[in-house]
Amino acid sequence: MKADLRIVPDFEMVICAPAESFRWNMHDYPYFGAKWHYHPEYELHLTRKSSGVMMVGDYIGEFEPGCLVLTGPNVPHNWVSDIEPGIPIQNRDMLIQFSAEWADRVTGFCPELANIRPLYEDAVYGVEFLGATAMAGQRLLAQIGAAHGAERIVLFLQLMTTLAQNPGDRRRLSRLAPTSAHVELPRELDVAMRYVLEHYSDDIDLASVSRLCGLEPQAFSRFFKRQSGHTFARYVILARVYAACSLLTQTYRPITDICFEVGFNSIANFNRQFIKVCGRTPSDYRRNAHKIGTKARADPFREIRAFSAGMGAVGEKV
Repeated sequence: MKADLRIVPDFEMVICAPAESFRWNMHDYPYFGAKWHYHPEYELHLTRKSSGVMMVGDYIGEFEPGCLVLTGPNVPHNWVSDIEPGIPIQNRDMLIQFSAEWADRVTGFCPELANIRPLYEDAVYGVEFLGATAMAGQRLLAQIGAAHGAERIVLFLQLMTTLAQNPGDRRRLSRLAPTSAHVELPRELDVAMRYVLEHYSDDIDLASVSRLCGLEPQAFSRFFKRQSGHTFARYVILARVYAACSLLTQTYRPITDICFEVGFNSIANFNRQFIKVCGRTPSDYRRNAHKIGTKARADPFREIRAFSAGMGAVGEKV
């Protein structure tokens, strides 16, 4: 019997900041997340530097600077640059990632945006943009990175309508779409994520969670980072900060109380971690949220929880 030589893609966990509807990012190469992987979010990916081989679904082909590709939910993908080992490329990739829920909201917002839907339908195969559409898409994608607040949404809509308006400037890459929109998380990742989202306000011990997953701590740490793109400690911090965002927006509870409610053991550490994640202090976050009348998402991890049926929302404790 021949060995099974299939390359199984890793699941990547995409976490969007609580004050944003979609995630914009740039990263270097080599990069731990640059691997054969999939996630339930759409991804618009621009290669800014280097050339090499890209894999999208069952498609394998060459890429070069300026390659702009949109992949749909759960379409496996990877870009491998042809460079000498040990030579880094700074800011090789620029990308945005957004949930299917957000995509549906955008196309259903008003009839004028209905022409975006065929683009999303093509994205389940992965599509590469060509010609003037690709050039315009690159410019708008870069502008989003410098934008804030409502300007990001305006640019996002402009980007999607630009990419959708000329079907002749895009080509399908993969012959097959994912067989299902629902993807099972690896059991160990599902167990760990469920535990954190249920117990983020408690002391969380890596060794205890490792035992729940049936792994040694060191093996669990490697597994969690490979599958999620975050260290386990980082994921716990994100869960606590995002829970704090809901409390800051939905209540007038003192910030010190919120700090300890979500599991931090000192106000100094809470402020430091909050600034790292949200780019502002907790008081600034609350002031801005109340000023513009926004509401925190009742469950900041709802995209992740779609894989974990039966759990209560983080916001239920408020």
